[in-house]
Amino acid sequence: MAKKIINLLILLPLGIILVIFCVANRQFVTLALNPFRPDDQVLSLNAPLFVLLFVALIIGMLVGAAVTWFNQGKHRKLARNHEREAVRWQAEADKHRSRAEQIAGQLPSK
Repeated sequence: MAKKIINLLILLPLGIILVIFCVANRQFVTLALNPFRPDDQVLSLNAPLFVLLFVALIIGMLVGAAVTWFNQGKHRKLARNHEREAVRWQAEADKHRSRAEQIAGQLPSK
């Protein structure tokens, strides 16, 4: 319940700010991708400013997530190796436990 209230207190004002930002920046702008001829229509894009900013934000988040995922690959590999080793050691322990129980069952009772 407290998490919902905290999310509401954070996300509601953020949503209001984003809506106000979108309404205030509805004018079309030209994004020129050719630095040598900015008036080139082939490598330019006309869109509202807020759309271009949101696209840039989303692309930045995806690139950041991909970089983080690739950088953490060595930790995931190490965790997989440790998991395999733990399973192997558990199987070894189970084998020795069953062998010990078998030997204990063969001993004469007092």
